Amino acid sequence: MRYQTDQGAVFIRSIGRITAALGLACVCTTYVLAGDLERRQAKRMHDRLAGIPPSETVLDAMESAIISGNALDAAMMAMDDSAFYNVTLKNFATPWTNREQTMFAPLNDYTATVIGMIRDNVPFNTLLSADLVYTGAPSLPVPAYAMMDNSHYEALEDQNIDLQASLVPVAQSTVTSLPAAATAGVMTTRAAAEAFFVAGTNRAMFRFTLLNHMCSDLEQVKDTSRSSDRIRQDVSRSPGGDSRIFLNSCVGCHSGMDPMAQAYAYYNFDETTGSIEYTAGVVQPKYTINADTFKYGFVTPDDNWDNYWRSGPNALLGWDPGLPGSGSGAKSLGIELENSDAFARCQVEKVFRAVCLRAPGNSADRSEVATITAAFKASNYNMKTVFAETAVYCKGD
Repeated sequence: MRYQTDQGAVFIRSIGRITAALGLACVCTTYVLAGDLERRQAKRMHDRLAGIPPSETVLDAMESAIISGNALDAAMMAMDDSAFYNVTLKNFATPWTNREQTMFAPLNDYTATVIGMIRDNVPFNTLLSADLVYTGAPSLPVPAYAMMDNSHYEALEDQNIDLQASLVPVAQSTVTSLPAAATAGVMTTRAAAEAFFVAGTNRAMFRFTLLNHMCSDLEQVKDTSRSSDRIRQDVSRSPGGDSRIFLNSCVGCHSGMDPMAQAYAYYNFDETTGSIEYTAGVVQPKYTINADTFKYGFVTPDDNWDNYWRSGPNALLGWDPGLPGSGSGAKSLGIELENSDAFARCQVEKVFRAVCLRAPGNSADRSEVATITAAFKASNYNMKTVFAETAVYCKGD
């Protein structure tokens, strides 16, 4: 009986030692994981910003910055990697340059200009108005920039040229046929013209600019309370013989879109020459196609535009009260769009999706988007700040 008791005591003491050892192991494991947290956060930030793993040297530096409370500095280190420009920003901007909104399209002047502006901290609220395009440096072994094709940019990509080191800013008006007053940032790049000024009625340029840079499609900003006085002749007032369709649906988009798309009245993409065409003072014939659909509709006389959305529900897009809300040509319309609250918020939301790998989904996310948007404006529309602050916010995801 005593032997059994002694055995029981030994067993209990053994269990105690094992339990104590396991407890120590758990403590050690917890300690290791806690000590490793900042390193894992640093790697996650680099992977998402640059799209590739960091070197051990960069990872050490980023980890040290996070531990020191300088996570923004760590994000900036990740953006020093050339892959941030050649991969992340290329994939970020390319969907804006085509109607399919695919990233699987060749590098072009639109995408290169976005990359260059972000690299050089050019105020991003000039994206739709600047006399600016980025090309490869003249010394590079690639075809020269040309209005007629995309070979210059495709060669940059095919040769894996470092875009961080090799892109240079050029006045758009010096390498195209456009006068400076007719340039409108990325809207008048060759890629944008080929995608959105080709054929049609030039409404595509307005719709895709709204979609890509204000994060709203026409259905989301439809407002049937605006005047229909500027809707063109090619829009039926009784589709299928029913005027209610026009009054309850068609007018909602066209009453706001047509007065603003008038800014593009002198632009076209010439498929024969493969280049943008600008006819100062002469409205493109595409603005009067299908005039018999409703002959009493608006006939476009010039490129004067008006923003009817400054009143009504779309006033919530946050139009700049310091601007007149009307003007002539694409440049002044670009200034109107890029200085709205919706434009700034849209850039932040796009970066959030790209870096956090998800859309803002809860009140904390939405609050952070609002905070980063305010910082974006305060930083003179510096997009690197947006990428860095977003990466810091999502480093634990």
